[in-house]
Amino acid sequence: MIAMLQLVILAIITLFAVAAAAALHWLFLKAAFVMMRPATARRIPMRSELVRGTSQLAKAFASPR
Repeated sequence: MIAMLQLVILAIITLFAVAAAAALHWLFLKAAFVMMRPATARRIPMRSELVRGTSQLAKAFASPR
């Protein structure tokens, strides 16, 4: 009976340890995303002059068909 009780206690402690590890993993993942957010929040807007200039240059050098 004592061996069965010890096995049940070991199983319960293992479940608590798994739950604590999953909670810490989720917490650290959430913290990593919060720390990465400022790096992606300040994006430099793309300059469209280069795109328009490239298309105009391609039209100028295109051979007439």
